[in-house]
Amino acid sequence: MHGTPIIVPVMHQQRSEPRLSPSGDTEDIERTERAEGIERVERPRRIENTDTFEDIEDIVLRLAPRLAYFAGVARTEHVTRAAQEMQVPQSTLSRAMVRLEQDLGVDLFARRGRTVSLTPAGRTFHASVERALAEIERAADEVRADADPATGKVAFGFLHTMGAETVPGLLQAFRTEHPRVRFSLVQNYGEAMLERLRAGELDLCLTSPVPDAPDLVARRLDEQKLRLVVPAEHRLAARKRVRLAEAADETFVTLEPGYGMRRITDDLCKEAGFKPRIAFEGEEAETLRGLVAAGLGVALLPPPAVPRPGVVELTVTAPRAAREIGVAWLDGHPDTPPVAAFKKFLLSRRGRLLHD
Repeated sequence: MHGTPIIVPVMHQQRSEPRLSPSGDTEDIERTERAEGIERVERPRRIENTDTFEDIEDIVLRLAPRLAYFAGVARTEHVTRAAQEMQVPQSTLSRAMVRLEQDLGVDLFARRGRTVSLTPAGRTFHASVERALAEIERAADEVRADADPATGKVAFGFLHTMGAETVPGLLQAFRTEHPRVRFSLVQNYGEAMLERLRAGELDLCLTSPVPDAPDLVARRLDEQKLRLVVPAEHRLAARKRVRLAEAADETFVTLEPGYGMRRITDDLCKEAGFKPRIAFEGEEAETLRGLVAAGLGVALLPPPAVPRPGVVELTVTAPRAAREIGVAWLDGHPDTPPVAAFKKFLLSRRGRLLHD
């Protein structure tokens, strides 16, 4: 964990000898120091501005466990009362405050009998500590909420071509039994989603081709036939079926390199005995359909959610033109209850995920 280097401003009073009155909480602090062998020095070590990660991490590790204790004492201005509220031994709390001041090299409290009050340095430190603790509490609430079985959140990625019909249908079916589960939806091409999966930004993703990687778990869910899409006035437009080799002399429009459909297109054309002559590369299947409708080429694409005017979609008889759709997740990554429930739901849809 990174932190901001702590600099003790020169106007803050430096501790020399302990200024504790021999009564109440201060006596406890002195007794604790003697019992624990805490050394009182003439001039406490001052924390200078550090430039190395190791130094920053070291001060954070030493200070972090004592921050909640400090905030409790600062709010009550009474060690005994703070110890009672936080349900910790008073000696533990007193010892933590002494060590915190020693680590910082500056007095945070002025002791007056049984009460304490913040010094100017203590007030500055307290404001930052309260903000840090509030952020930690907010983060804890957020992750607990995301893991709630009934109302938690699933980060779900899927291909652009599945966004118009397939994914909405899946979510509608899943939420009949899990109506309050929330989703963070990400549309992207396959390789980009797998990278986000590895980075912990996604819980699950629907992708194609089904990945085969040692750090991922993937399950095939369905198969989707691909069509050769040609302009309505094209020489093949009157046909219902076509061998891909019959399009060897055509200009193709395709998705960009890195997209699963681009790899499938290249592989199918190679199997058919030719290398496609590519005029346009894009990022969206429907954009490619628009280019085909404009007479700018032909394309191998999955079926559209809604028929597009100006194009004809032909069944490819040879080679067999299809893509596998699968669900992937990070191997060894623990699932929250909502993620586990959605994963189980997706696996239950094997063989009926898509409708051509």
